[in-house]
Amino acid sequence: MGMAKTWTGRGSARALRDVHDVVVAGQVSPAELRSGSLRPLVAESWQRSLSTGVDPDRDGALASRTNLAAVQRRAEHPLAAALPVIRRLLVDDAIDSGVVVAVTAADGTLLWVEGDPVACRQAEAMNFVPGADWSEHSAGTNAPGTALALDRELQIDGPEHFFRIAQPWSCAASPVHDPATGALLGAIDLTGGSQVASAQALALVRATAVAVENHLALLQLRPAPAEPATPPRLTVLGAERPRWQLTDDHGRVRTVSLTGRHAEILALLVRNPQGLSTDHLALLLDEKDLDVVTVRAEMSRLRRVIGSEFIGSRPYRLLQPVVTDFGDVFDALAAGDVETAVREYRGPVLPQSSSPSIARLRTELSASVRGAVIGTGDLTLLHRWLELPEGRDDRDGWRLLYEAAAPGSAGWVQARGRLAGIDFEFG
Repeated sequence: MGMAKTWTGRGSARALRDVHDVVVAGQVSPAELRSGSLRPLVAESWQRSLSTGVDPDRDGALASRTNLAAVQRRAEHPLAAALPVIRRLLVDDAIDSGVVVAVTAADGTLLWVEGDPVACRQAEAMNFVPGADWSEHSAGTNAPGTALALDRELQIDGPEHFFRIAQPWSCAASPVHDPATGALLGAIDLTGGSQVASAQALALVRATAVAVENHLALLQLRPAPAEPATPPRLTVLGAERPRWQLTDDHGRVRTVSLTGRHAEILALLVRNPQGLSTDHLALLLDEKDLDVVTVRAEMSRLRRVIGSEFIGSRPYRLLQPVVTDFGDVFDALAAGDVETAVREYRGPVLPQSSSPSIARLRTELSASVRGAVIGTGDLTLLHRWLELPEGRDDRDGWRLLYEAAAPGSAGWVQARGRLAGIDFEFG
Protein backbone atom coordinates (compact mmCIF):
# COMPACT_ATOMS: atom_id res chain seq x y z
CA MET A 1 0.00 0.00 0.00
CA GLY A 2 3.04 2.26 0.01
CA MET A 3 3.46 2.43 3.82
CA ALA A 4 7.02 3.54 4.61
CA LYS A 5 9.53 0.85 5.54
CA THR A 6 11.96 3.45 6.92
CA TRP A 7 11.12 6.60 8.81
CA THR A 8 12.01 9.89 7.13
CA GLY A 9 11.33 12.32 9.99
CA ARG A 10 13.68 14.30 12.23
CA GLY A 11 15.89 11.41 13.31
CA SER A 12 16.42 7.77 12.49
CA ALA A 13 13.62 5.36 13.24
CA ARG A 14 15.97 3.12 15.22
CA ALA A 15 17.19 5.99 17.41
CA LEU A 16 13.66 7.15 18.18
CA ARG A 17 12.51 3.63 18.99
CA ASP A 18 15.47 3.30 21.37
CA VAL A 19 14.42 6.56 23.03
CA HIS A 20 10.85 5.30 23.25
CA ASP A 21 12.02 2.07 24.89
CA VAL A 22 13.94 3.82 27.67
CA VAL A 23 11.13 6.31 28.27
CA VAL A 24 8.37 3.72 28.63
CA ALA A 25 10.70 1.60 30.78
CA GLY A 26 10.97 4.54 33.17
CA GLN A 27 14.76 4.88 32.73
CA VAL A 28 14.47 8.49 31.64
CA SER A 29 11.63 11.00 31.64
CA PRO A 30 10.40 12.68 28.45
CA ALA A 31 11.20 16.04 30.03
CA GLU A 32 14.90 15.19 30.02
CA LEU A 33 14.79 14.61 26.26
CA ARG A 34 13.16 17.85 25.14
CA SER A 35 16.44 19.43 24.18
CA GLY A 36 17.76 16.26 22.57
CA SER A 37 16.47 13.92 19.90
CA LEU A 38 12.78 14.27 20.79
CA ARG A 39 10.63 17.20 19.75
CA PRO A 40 9.22 19.10 22.76
CA LEU A 41 5.69 18.60 21.43
CA VAL A 42 6.21 14.82 21.35
CA ALA A 43 8.05 14.71 24.69
CA GLU A 44 5.18 16.51 26.40
CA SER A 45 2.64 14.20 24.74
CA TRP A 46 4.58 11.10 25.83
CA GLN A 47 4.62 12.51 29.37
CA ARG A 48 0.82 12.92 29.29
CA SER A 49 0.47 9.40 27.87
CA LEU A 50 2.54 7.97 30.71
CA SER A 51 0.64 9.93 33.34
CA THR A 52 -2.71 8.60 32.13
CA GLY A 53 -1.47 5.00 32.11
CA VAL A 54 -1.60 4.31 28.37
CA ASP A 55 -0.06 0.91 27.62
CA PRO A 56 2.35 1.29 24.67
CA ASP A 57 2.12 -2.43 23.90
CA ARG A 58 -1.66 -2.57 23.61
CA ASP A 59 -2.87 -3.98 20.29
CA GLY A 60 -4.64 -0.76 19.37
CA ALA A 61 -7.30 1.68 20.45
CA LEU A 62 -10.19 0.79 22.71
CA ALA A 63 -13.84 1.21 21.82
CA SER A 64 -15.13 4.69 22.58
CA ARG A 65 -16.58 5.03 26.07
CA THR A 66 -19.54 6.89 24.64
CA ASN A 67 -20.51 3.59 22.99
CA LEU A 68 -22.81 5.25 20.45
CA ALA A 69 -23.80 3.43 17.30
CA ALA A 70 -21.40 4.68 14.65
CA VAL A 71 -23.99 5.28 11.93
CA GLN A 72 -26.37 7.12 14.27
CA ARG A 73 -23.62 9.29 15.70
CA ARG A 74 -22.21 10.10 12.28
CA ALA A 75 -25.61 11.17 11.00
CA GLU A 76 -26.07 13.50 13.97
CA HIS A 77 -22.56 14.97 14.08
CA PRO A 78 -22.05 18.53 12.77
CA LEU A 79 -19.17 17.37 10.54
CA ALA A 80 -21.51 15.08 8.60
CA ALA A 81 -22.65 18.13 6.63
CA ALA A 82 -19.06 18.75 5.52
CA LEU A 83 -18.28 15.22 4.34
CA PRO A 84 -18.62 16.12 0.63
CA VAL A 85 -15.86 18.73 1.12
CA ILE A 86 -13.58 16.29 2.95
CA ARG A 87 -14.12 13.60 0.37
CA ARG A 88 -13.50 15.96 -2.52
CA LEU A 89 -10.28 17.41 -1.06
CA LEU A 90 -8.82 14.30 0.62
CA VAL A 91 -10.63 10.99 0.17
CA ASP A 92 -10.91 11.03 -3.63
CA ASP A 93 -7.12 11.33 -3.98
CA ALA A 94 -6.44 8.84 -1.17
CA ILE A 95 -8.31 5.95 -2.81
CA ASP A 96 -5.26 4.70 -4.75
CA SER A 97 -2.42 6.26 -2.78
CA GLY A 98 -2.03 4.12 0.33
CA VAL A 99 -3.51 6.80 2.58
CA VAL A 100 -6.34 6.64 5.12
CA VAL A 101 -8.55 9.66 5.87
CA ALA A 102 -10.21 9.79 9.27
CA VAL A 103 -12.67 12.22 10.84
CA THR A 104 -13.05 12.26 14.61
CA ALA A 105 -15.46 13.73 17.12
CA ALA A 106 -14.17 16.21 19.69
CA ASP A 107 -13.65 13.40 22.22
CA GLY A 108 -11.35 11.48 19.86
CA THR A 109 -13.90 8.89 18.69
CA LEU A 110 -13.33 7.97 15.04
CA LEU A 111 -16.49 8.64 13.04
CA TRP A 112 -15.38 8.03 9.44
CA VAL A 113 -12.36 6.10 8.16
CA GLU A 114 -12.08 6.05 4.37
CA GLY A 115 -9.46 6.04 1.64
CA ASP A 116 -7.21 3.38 0.13
CA PRO A 117 -8.99 0.02 0.73
CA VAL A 118 -5.76 -1.89 1.42
CA ALA A 119 -4.52 0.76 3.84
CA CYS A 120 -7.90 0.81 5.61
CA ARG A 121 -7.78 -2.95 6.10
CA GLN A 122 -4.22 -2.75 7.46
CA ALA A 123 -5.18 0.08 9.81
CA GLU A 124 -7.90 -2.17 11.26
CA ALA A 125 -5.07 -4.17 12.91
CA MET A 126 -4.67 -1.33 15.42
CA ASN A 127 -8.44 -0.73 15.65
CA PHE A 128 -8.26 2.42 13.54
CA VAL A 129 -11.95 2.05 12.72
CA PRO A 130 -15.19 3.97 13.35
CA GLY A 131 -16.17 3.82 17.01
CA ALA A 132 -12.59 3.52 18.31
CA ASP A 133 -11.22 5.99 20.87
CA TRP A 134 -8.06 7.67 19.54
CA SER A 135 -8.00 10.48 22.08
CA GLU A 136 -4.55 11.09 23.52
CA HIS A 137 -5.54 10.09 27.06
CA SER A 138 -6.70 6.70 25.72
CA ALA A 139 -4.38 5.95 22.77
CA GLY A 140 -1.33 8.01 23.66
CA THR A 141 0.55 10.22 21.23
CA ASN A 142 -1.10 10.19 17.77
CA ALA A 143 -1.97 12.96 15.33
CA PRO A 144 -5.76 13.22 15.73
CA GLY A 145 -5.70 12.67 19.50
CA THR A 146 -2.81 15.06 20.15
CA ALA A 147 -4.22 17.65 17.73
CA LEU A 148 -7.42 17.61 19.78
CA ALA A 149 -5.50 17.76 23.07
CA LEU A 150 -3.48 20.81 21.95
CA ASP A 151 -6.12 22.30 19.63
CA ARG A 152 -3.60 22.78 16.82
CA GLU A 153 -2.60 21.07 13.59
CA LEU A 154 0.43 18.77 13.81
CA GLN A 155 2.20 15.69 12.47
CA ILE A 156 3.31 12.58 14.32
CA ASP A 157 6.02 10.80 12.40
CA GLY A 158 6.48 7.03 12.72
CA PRO A 159 8.21 6.17 16.04
CA GLU A 160 6.89 9.35 17.67
CA HIS A 161 3.64 7.41 18.23
CA PHE A 162 3.25 6.16 21.80
CA PHE A 163 1.61 2.90 20.68
CA ARG A 164 4.28 0.62 19.26
CA ILE A 165 1.70 -0.91 16.90
CA ALA A 166 1.18 2.56 15.35
CA GLN A 167 4.88 3.32 14.82
CA PRO A 168 5.04 2.05 11.20
CA TRP A 169 2.57 4.83 10.32
CA SER A 170 2.86 8.59 9.98
CA CYS A 171 -0.09 10.92 10.37
CA ALA A 172 -1.10 14.56 10.10
CA ALA A 173 -4.20 16.08 11.68
CA SER A 174 -5.93 19.39 12.16
CA PRO A 175 -8.78 20.30 14.55
CA VAL A 176 -12.05 21.70 13.20
CA HIS A 177 -14.13 24.31 15.03
CA ASP A 178 -17.69 25.54 14.88
CA PRO A 179 -17.42 28.80 12.90
CA ALA A 180 -20.14 30.45 14.99
CA THR A 181 -19.10 29.49 18.53
CA GLY A 182 -15.48 28.42 18.16
CA ALA A 183 -16.28 25.12 19.89
CA LEU A 184 -14.08 22.18 18.96
CA LEU A 185 -16.04 19.82 16.69
CA GLY A 186 -13.40 17.18 15.93
CA ALA A 187 -10.35 16.62 13.78
CA ILE A 188 -9.41 15.62 10.24
CA ASP A 189 -6.53 13.15 9.92
CA LEU A 190 -4.34 11.70 7.18
CA THR A 191 -2.61 8.42 8.05
CA GLY A 192 -0.19 6.56 5.81
CA GLY A 193 3.48 6.17 4.99
CA SER A 194 6.32 8.59 4.34
CA GLN A 195 4.20 10.81 2.09
CA VAL A 196 2.17 11.86 5.14
CA ALA A 197 5.32 13.01 6.95
CA SER A 198 5.71 15.87 4.47
CA ALA A 199 5.00 19.57 4.88
CA GLN A 200 2.64 19.32 1.90
CA ALA A 201 0.47 16.73 3.69
CA LEU A 202 0.13 18.94 6.77
CA ALA A 203 -0.71 21.93 4.59
CA LEU A 204 -3.38 19.91 2.79
CA VAL A 205 -5.00 18.82 6.07
CA ARG A 206 -4.89 22.39 7.38
CA ALA A 207 -6.46 23.71 4.16
CA THR A 208 -9.19 21.06 4.33
CA ALA A 209 -10.03 22.03 7.91
CA VAL A 210 -10.33 25.67 6.84
CA ALA A 211 -12.52 24.69 3.89
CA VAL A 212 -14.74 22.64 6.20
CA GLU A 213 -15.16 25.53 8.64
CA ASN A 214 -16.02 27.87 5.75
CA HIS A 215 -18.53 25.34 4.41
CA LEU A 216 -20.18 25.04 7.83
CA ALA A 217 -20.34 28.83 8.09
CA LEU A 218 -22.18 29.03 4.75
CA LEU A 219 -24.60 26.30 5.82
CA GLN A 220 -25.41 28.22 9.00
CA LEU A 221 -26.42 31.19 6.87
CA ARG A 222 -28.83 29.13 4.79
CA PRO A 223 -32.24 27.83 5.86
CA ALA A 224 -32.16 24.14 6.62
CA PRO A 225 -33.55 22.04 3.75
CA ALA A 226 -36.74 20.12 4.33
CA GLU A 227 -36.01 16.54 5.34
CA PRO A 228 -38.20 13.45 5.26
CA ALA A 229 -40.15 12.89 8.45
CA THR A 230 -38.74 9.38 8.58
CA PRO A 231 -35.69 7.77 6.93
CA PRO A 232 -36.16 6.03 3.59
CA ARG A 233 -37.23 2.40 3.90
CA LEU A 234 -36.01 -0.52 1.80
CA THR A 235 -38.28 -3.58 1.64
CA VAL A 236 -36.75 -6.78 0.24
CA LEU A 237 -38.22 -9.68 2.23
CA GLY A 238 -40.47 -12.23 0.55
CA ALA A 239 -41.58 -12.76 -3.00
CA GLU A 240 -43.10 -9.30 -3.55
CA ARG A 241 -41.27 -6.81 -5.73
CA PRO A 242 -38.72 -4.85 -3.66
CA ARG A 243 -39.69 -1.29 -2.77
CA TRP A 244 -38.14 2.03 -1.75
CA GLN A 245 -40.41 4.23 0.38
CA LEU A 246 -40.11 7.90 1.34
CA THR A 247 -42.32 9.71 3.86
CA ASP A 248 -42.47 13.50 3.78
CA ASP A 249 -43.16 15.95 6.64
CA HIS A 250 -46.90 15.66 6.02
CA GLY A 251 -46.93 11.88 6.35
CA ARG A 252 -47.36 11.27 2.63
CA VAL A 253 -45.65 8.08 1.47
CA ARG A 254 -44.07 7.75 -1.96
CA THR A 255 -43.30 4.18 -3.01
CA VAL A 256 -40.90 3.29 -5.81
CA SER A 257 -40.70 -0.25 -7.18
CA LEU A 258 -37.14 -1.43 -7.63
CA THR A 259 -35.53 -3.88 -10.01
CA GLY A 260 -33.87 -6.86 -8.40
CA ARG A 261 -30.42 -5.47 -9.22
CA HIS A 262 -31.16 -2.09 -7.66
CA ALA A 263 -32.51 -3.77 -4.54
CA GLU A 264 -29.35 -5.89 -4.33
CA ILE A 265 -27.16 -2.80 -4.54
CA LEU A 266 -29.09 -0.93 -1.87
CA ALA A 267 -29.07 -3.93 0.48
CA LEU A 268 -25.30 -4.28 0.06
CA LEU A 269 -24.74 -0.55 0.71
CA VAL A 270 -26.83 -0.82 3.89
CA ARG A 271 -24.69 -3.76 4.99
CA ASN A 272 -21.46 -1.90 4.15
CA PRO A 273 -21.88 1.64 5.54
CA GLN A 274 -18.17 2.35 5.01
CA GLY A 275 -18.81 2.21 1.26
CA LEU A 276 -17.83 -0.08 -1.62
CA SER A 277 -15.51 0.47 -4.56
CA THR A 278 -16.82 -0.34 -8.04
CA ASP A 279 -14.69 -3.50 -8.23
CA HIS A 280 -15.79 -4.68 -4.79
CA LEU A 281 -19.46 -4.05 -5.51
CA ALA A 282 -19.17 -5.94 -8.81
CA LEU A 283 -17.65 -8.92 -6.99
CA LEU A 284 -20.35 -8.91 -4.32
CA LEU A 285 -23.08 -8.83 -6.96
CA ASP A 286 -21.58 -11.49 -9.22
CA GLU A 287 -18.29 -13.32 -8.64
CA LYS A 288 -17.70 -14.00 -12.35
CA ASP A 289 -19.55 -12.09 -15.01
CA LEU A 290 -20.21 -8.51 -13.87
CA ASP A 291 -17.88 -5.77 -15.14
CA VAL A 292 -17.35 -2.33 -13.63
CA VAL A 293 -18.92 -0.57 -16.62
CA THR A 294 -22.19 -2.38 -15.95
CA VAL A 295 -22.02 -1.50 -12.26
CA ARG A 296 -21.48 2.20 -13.03
CA ALA A 297 -24.42 2.17 -15.44
CA GLU A 298 -26.66 0.53 -12.81
CA MET A 299 -25.60 3.08 -10.20
CA SER A 300 -26.45 5.91 -12.57
CA ARG A 301 -29.90 4.44 -13.19
CA LEU A 302 -30.44 3.82 -9.46
CA ARG A 303 -29.69 7.47 -8.67
CA ARG A 304 -32.33 8.53 -11.19
CA VAL A 305 -34.87 6.17 -9.61
CA ILE A 306 -34.44 7.06 -5.90
CA GLY A 307 -32.67 10.44 -6.05
CA SER A 308 -28.99 11.32 -6.27
CA GLU A 309 -29.02 12.78 -2.74
CA PHE A 310 -29.05 9.28 -1.24
CA ILE A 311 -25.95 7.75 -2.86
CA GLY A 312 -22.37 9.01 -2.88
CA SER A 313 -19.48 7.79 -5.00
CA ARG A 314 -15.79 6.92 -4.65
CA PRO A 315 -16.64 4.76 -2.82
CA TYR A 316 -20.31 4.10 -3.43
CA ARG A 317 -22.10 4.66 -0.12
CA LEU A 318 -25.39 5.77 1.40
CA LEU A 319 -25.43 9.43 2.36
CA GLN A 320 -28.41 9.13 4.69
CA PRO A 321 -29.59 6.46 7.15
CA VAL A 322 -31.87 3.87 5.54
CA VAL A 323 -34.10 1.45 7.46
CA THR A 324 -34.83 -2.00 6.07
CA ASP A 325 -37.25 -4.80 6.78
CA PHE A 326 -34.41 -7.29 7.22
CA GLY A 327 -32.78 -4.82 9.63
CA ASP A 328 -36.00 -4.80 11.69
CA VAL A 329 -35.76 -8.59 12.01
CA PHE A 330 -32.10 -8.51 13.00
CA ASP A 331 -32.87 -5.78 15.57
CA ALA A 332 -35.71 -7.82 17.09
CA LEU A 333 -33.48 -10.89 17.33
CA ALA A 334 -30.72 -8.84 18.97
CA ALA A 335 -33.26 -7.61 21.54
CA GLY A 336 -34.42 -11.16 22.24
CA ASP A 337 -37.89 -10.39 20.85
CA VAL A 338 -38.40 -13.55 18.80
CA GLU A 339 -42.15 -13.02 18.42
CA THR A 340 -41.58 -9.66 16.68
CA ALA A 341 -38.80 -11.13 14.57
CA VAL A 342 -41.11 -13.89 13.29
CA ARG A 343 -43.92 -11.41 12.68
CA GLU A 344 -41.63 -9.06 10.70
CA TYR A 345 -39.98 -11.90 8.76
CA ARG A 346 -42.12 -12.17 5.64
CA GLY A 347 -39.83 -14.47 3.73
CA PRO A 348 -36.22 -14.71 2.52
CA VAL A 349 -34.15 -11.74 1.39
CA LEU A 350 -34.61 -11.20 -2.37
CA PRO A 351 -35.42 -14.88 -3.05
CA GLN A 352 -34.78 -14.54 -6.80
CA SER A 353 -31.31 -13.05 -6.36
CA SER A 354 -28.27 -15.10 -7.37
CA SER A 355 -25.78 -12.61 -5.90
CA PRO A 356 -23.39 -14.51 -3.59
CA SER A 357 -23.47 -11.77 -0.98
CA ILE A 358 -27.25 -11.53 -1.02
CA ALA A 359 -27.39 -15.33 -0.72
CA ARG A 360 -25.18 -15.08 2.35
CA LEU A 361 -27.43 -12.41 3.88
CA ARG A 362 -30.49 -14.48 3.02
CA THR A 363 -29.05 -17.58 4.69
CA GLU A 364 -27.82 -15.64 7.73
CA LEU A 365 -31.21 -14.09 8.40
CA SER A 366 -33.20 -17.26 7.75
CA ALA A 367 -30.93 -19.39 9.95
CA SER A 368 -31.00 -16.77 12.71
CA VAL A 369 -34.80 -16.67 12.79
CA ARG A 370 -35.09 -20.46 12.68
CA GLY A 371 -32.52 -20.92 15.44
CA ALA A 372 -34.19 -18.30 17.64
CA VAL A 373 -37.62 -19.89 17.18
CA ILE A 374 -36.40 -23.38 18.02
CA GLY A 375 -34.49 -22.03 20.99
CA THR A 376 -37.66 -20.62 22.56
CA GLY A 377 -39.45 -23.98 22.70
CA ASP A 378 -42.65 -22.03 21.93
CA LEU A 379 -44.93 -24.21 19.80
CA THR A 380 -46.93 -21.22 18.55
CA LEU A 381 -43.80 -19.53 17.20
CA LEU A 382 -42.57 -22.83 15.79
CA HIS A 383 -45.87 -23.29 13.96
CA ARG A 384 -45.59 -19.76 12.51
CA TRP A 385 -42.09 -20.53 11.24
CA LEU A 386 -43.21 -23.82 9.68
CA GLU A 387 -45.97 -22.02 7.79
CA LEU A 388 -43.40 -19.80 6.05
CA PRO A 389 -42.10 -20.96 2.65
CA GLU A 390 -38.74 -21.91 4.18
CA GLY A 391 -40.41 -23.85 6.98
CA ARG A 392 -42.72 -25.99 4.90
CA ASP A 393 -39.98 -28.53 4.16
CA ASP A 394 -38.13 -28.12 7.47
CA ARG A 395 -38.19 -31.77 8.52
CA ASP A 396 -36.42 -31.18 11.84
CA GLY A 397 -38.86 -28.40 12.69
CA TRP A 398 -41.90 -30.54 11.87
CA ARG A 399 -40.39 -33.38 13.89
CA LEU A 400 -40.07 -31.07 16.91
CA LEU A 401 -43.69 -30.00 16.55
CA TYR A 402 -44.84 -33.61 16.16
CA GLU A 403 -42.98 -34.72 19.28
CA ALA A 404 -44.08 -31.74 21.40
CA ALA A 405 -47.74 -31.55 20.37
CA ALA A 406 -50.39 -33.53 22.19
CA PRO A 407 -51.13 -36.78 20.31
CA GLY A 408 -54.29 -36.37 18.27
CA SER A 409 -54.24 -32.56 18.41
CA ALA A 410 -54.51 -30.48 15.25
CA GLY A 411 -50.81 -29.60 15.41
CA TRP A 412 -49.84 -33.24 15.91
CA VAL A 413 -51.96 -34.37 12.97
CA GLN A 414 -50.62 -31.60 10.70
CA ALA A 415 -47.01 -32.33 11.66
CA ARG A 416 -47.45 -36.06 11.08
CA GLY A 417 -48.95 -35.45 7.64
CA ARG A 418 -46.25 -32.94 6.67
CA LEU A 419 -43.49 -35.35 7.73
CA ALA A 420 -45.04 -38.08 5.61
CA GLY A 421 -45.15 -35.73 2.62
CA ILE A 422 -41.56 -34.61 3.06
CA ASP A 423 -40.36 -38.21 3.35
CA PHE A 424 -42.31 -39.18 0.23
CA GLU A 425 -40.88 -36.29 -1.81
CA PHE A 426 -37.30 -36.31 -0.61
CA GLY A 427 -36.90 -39.93 0.43
